[in-house]
Amino acid sequence: MTQPKDLDWANIGFGYRDTGKTYQAFYKDGQWEPGKVVESSEITLSVAANVFHYGQAIFEGLKAYRWKDGSIHLFRPELNAQRFTESAERLLMVPFPEDEFVKAVHEVVKANAEWVPPYGTNATLYIRPFLIGTGASVGLSPSEEYFFGIYVTPVGAYFKGGMEPTKFYVTEYDRAAPHGTGAAKTAANYAASLIAGQEAKAKGYSDALYLDAATHTKIEEAGAANFFGITKDKQFVTPKSPSILPSITKRSLLYLAEHHLNLDVIETDIFIDEADQLVEAGAMGTAAVISPISQIQYGDRTIDYGPNVGPITKELYDELTGIQFGERPAPEGWVPEVK
Repeated sequence: MTQPKDLDWANIGFGYRDTGKTYQAFYKDGQWEPGKVVESSEITLSVAANVFHYGQAIFEGLKAYRWKDGSIHLFRPELNAQRFTESAERLLMVPFPEDEFVKAVHEVVKANAEWVPPYGTNATLYIRPFLIGTGASVGLSPSEEYFFGIYVTPVGAYFKGGMEPTKFYVTEYDRAAPHGTGAAKTAANYAASLIAGQEAKAKGYSDALYLDAATHTKIEEAGAANFFGITKDKQFVTPKSPSILPSITKRSLLYLAEHHLNLDVIETDIFIDEADQLVEAGAMGTAAVISPISQIQYGDRTIDYGPNVGPITKELYDELTGIQFGERPAPEGWVPEVK
């Protein structure tokens, strides 16, 4: 297994590396057993486990950041815990208690502290909590047993080039239907998106841009991230839809845009036919952070935002990452320290 001392932290990419320590907890006989950090990255399941056949699987994504003084900090983990509960309830799963969720994240990061990338490399420790139905069953029904786990892995930029502007391709595939599971962070939504993402990449784009399933007229999500735009009037706009995953990065940027940059913020319909009226556009999420969009290909039409990072996009990125890495003042409670 690769050791932290052997890594080129500034060029590690966005991939999985086994750190050797994970968090594990089991739900059996109607209650959660005490969880703990273990020196194992494997679990054993029945061939009839619910997750294999009926798809009870959800997950979260958050990061740990090394500050200049060597300390390690998280970013709003209580919001991940809340969204995790909402996803679990949507799939009729037994939620892992939110306070225990946050405590478990602290514990597994502390146990893997040597894997948190050094300050100044722009790399982070990605944290992946997940919940799966493990009870053996043949008939379609919610599982009676569950496994909650967390693994961590050091990562670099999600999109190649990081803050370099990137191109998106409007797909004809749907990510999630109205009244479906789009707002839940469930594995099935991501499995369904693989074909669109592969198609976009084969055409030379970074990822697919999804329109609403009902009318195919409104922008919903940018690959595995939320979409945002900046208008000529300096408004920060982002799609509002029950089919969209409620991004914690989006929630944070809405706050920062309004309270730190003094922009008007609007969650509203963004019609693809009017996307050329935006002066800047980007994708935002835990993995992507902020990825500027230089171009959107929509059928035979090309919407071009230019080859450079827009000034407001850059300002938002600097503010967000400055808070995450301890370089700028943070709102109360946003960046708890791992001790």
